[in-house]
Amino acid sequence: MSLINESALKTPGVYVTEIDAFPPAIAQVDTIPSFIGYTQIALDPNAKNLPLDADGNNLINIPTQITSLLDYETYFGKAQLETGITVAITQTTDINDNVLTETITPSFTGPQSNHTMHAAIRFFYANGGGMCYIVSIGKYKAAVGDPLDPAKTEFAAGLEAVKKEDDITLIIFPEGQKMVEADYYTLQNSALNLCADINLQDRFCIMDLHDTGANVKSSSDLTTATKAFRLNINPTLSESLNYGAAYFPNLISTYSFSIDEGNTKISQQVAKNGGAPAAGPFDGKLLSDLNNTATGNIALYNRVENVLNNQFPMLMPPSPAMAGIYAAVDATRGIWKAPANVGVGAIVGPACKISDEMQANMNIDPLSGKSINAIRVFTGKGTLVWGGRTLLGNDNNWRYVSVRRFYIMVEKSVKLAAFRFVFEPNDSNTWVRIRAMIENYLTNLWRLGALAGSKPEQAFYVRVGLGLTMTFDDVLNGKLIIEIGMAPVRPAEFIILRFTQIQQTS
Repeated sequence: MSLINESALKTPGVYVTEIDAFPPAIAQVDTIPSFIGYTQIALDPNAKNLPLDADGNNLINIPTQITSLLDYETYFGKAQLETGITVAITQTTDINDNVLTETITPSFTGPQSNHTMHAAIRFFYANGGGMCYIVSIGKYKAAVGDPLDPAKTEFAAGLEAVKKEDDITLIIFPEGQKMVEADYYTLQNSALNLCADINLQDRFCIMDLHDTGANVKSSSDLTTATKAFRLNINPTLSESLNYGAAYFPNLISTYSFSIDEGNTKISQQVAKNGGAPAAGPFDGKLLSDLNNTATGNIALYNRVENVLNNQFPMLMPPSPAMAGIYAAVDATRGIWKAPANVGVGAIVGPACKISDEMQANMNIDPLSGKSINAIRVFTGKGTLVWGGRTLLGNDNNWRYVSVRRFYIMVEKSVKLAAFRFVFEPNDSNTWVRIRAMIENYLTNLWRLGALAGSKPEQAFYVRVGLGLTMTFDDVLNGKLIIEIGMAPVRPAEFIILRFTQIQQTS
């Protein structure tokens, strides 16, 4: 493009102009999830322009970008400590107090914390996650166990904050299962409506069922769990369903609870040299008393910690892990590759086992059409994501997660690139530049395998121009209309092998 208005030259001389030889390029948008929930703190001490609230936080409902678990802990703190745990230690010793036998029996007498954001971020990074946004909707609730009754308005405020952040492409509620069930489904419907908002349409919602799956033992149990979800997920616009995908069941993670050692009571009975059991030196004390290099017993403390870690693994919703898997697959294979047939990291296994017969009703529902993707165990392969459908599972256009998200990516990338042409002359020169820009972008995607067809013209088309996409009236009204058609690749969900016998010919 010329940098000099040549028609306005008045002084004799030699002038140099540089002309762009190539059309402008389109920068592809990244996969950036947002996690909405409660945190220990929400504080950026360096942000002097953000006022502190009554609790000393300045990041409440402010989407904050992080790239690691360390970043999270710097701004949002750590996990809520679990209380209500007791540990019974029974030992037999010889005359020199050497332990001969030992039994450590923990019990969880108190309710589990509702807050799993810290573990969710660990889960996300363990499964390939990268950059993401954290939206803290408030500090941890002091009481644990009861459903998050006040959470409805707080989560809604967090969702509204996400709406204002243009970079975000995924929405996750790691603590949503802890809400009252009706409130949780209201929140998810709101998230789907947000994703499909005519002014956005640039993000996708990864959803969990309210039922964790821990009590699913049969097909009838599974039907009960999925029926509640399908009945209650009803966004205002039916097409909003293609902007979300659900995964089931919850996952038994390799993470353990963060325990409040100062409130974990110990009972210790010791039978010395064949005698009757009697109270040991730490009977009636706390776990923190064991963890004392001067007056405690570090070896015993380590054994107790090991038992506690194995006894109380955290049952995590699948959405944080799926966010990591989405990001990892997008980075290594491309957003057009279905995030399925992929192993899940940092887990022992799913909360329940799902068979082929059970999954059939999850994957395809002729009545509601709301597909639910299964996470299953396969012998010799581990735990795999075994589904790649959106909630609009019976729709030919938007059945697959990869297709829906591919269109979101292309639409957003092209939209951002097209901003440079706003207020440019609405003439053939501009039309050629726009068409060349988009065609170059789509050609590169076709070469990467994102579009079907043996030739670019079979994979996509770009139309712009008078008589093609615009009338004289459109031009007079300042409209520049571009039409783009694409043939996205679709996942091979059902691989059918057909065998037959052939007759020997010689």
